[in-house]
Amino acid sequence: MSYADRVFISMCKDILENGTSTEGQKVRPRWEDGSPAYTIKRFGVINRYDLSKEFPVMTLRRTAVKSAVDEMLWIWQKKSNNVHDLNSHIWDEWADEDGSIGKAYGYQMGVKSEYPEGMFDQTDRVIYDLKNNPFSRRIMTNMYVHRDLHEMNLYPCAYSMTFNVTDDGEGGKYRLNAVLNQRSQDVLTANNWNVVQYSVLVHMLAQVCGMVPGELVHVIADAHIYDRHVELVKELISREEKPAPEFRLNPDISDFYDFTRNDVELIGYEHGEQIEIPVAV
Repeated sequence: MSYADRVFISMCKDILENGTSTEGQKVRPRWEDGSPAYTIKRFGVINRYDLSKEFPVMTLRRTAVKSAVDEMLWIWQKKSNNVHDLNSHIWDEWADEDGSIGKAYGYQMGVKSEYPEGMFDQTDRVIYDLKNNPFSRRIMTNMYVHRDLHEMNLYPCAYSMTFNVTDDGEGGKYRLNAVLNQRSQDVLTANNWNVVQYSVLVHMLAQVCGMVPGELVHVIADAHIYDRHVELVKELISREEKPAPEFRLNPDISDFYDFTRNDVELIGYEHGEQIEIPVAV
């Protein structure tokens, strides 16, 4: 049984059994027919994944790992805010006629700031500190920049990463841990997608910085299941879980900017059948 499946099932049961409804409240999202998209929600959900033991990909249904990695690299490596730089169409709903999503996500990662050591954007600062000052408690990123929110076509959902290094890794190497902060999450559509993305990011950064991957702690302020997703979730979490696959990252890559989505491989990935999921916008 995949550990990611067990976490997902437990989280969904908790939301359905103990969550509160937004029905009748003023909500922003709408379904395609214009109806308000209400949710059942839980506040302050925290999930932990030990990446040294198992790669946390769901087997209840398939997570498109290469597409998830492609989006993560679009933000962290390409530092792009244009959908034409993506190999999928997941951001098309929020793009303008030129393909831009405004000053969101990758745009913020690419903004440079001055430090005593020189000019760095957020990605390069993380890598610099992991290599030169790994036990700093200030290795973090933030894409939720208030002065730019009015120029973002969608406010960042997964908006902050905090990295923390411990001296308990294998083979005498340091262990790279991270906290992913998320203000809001559509659990059925995006939970494992985000977990996979940032697990791969931790693996990549650990490799290029001479470390081993440790824990990913995922903090979700508003974890919700949409009203039209409830029956889909119930069916999904009733499925039989399968063993977690083996994760492989191309070991020849030593520069973060050389990674591509094809450097990630899941060996023996078995999963349940796909389901059609309506998406609220």
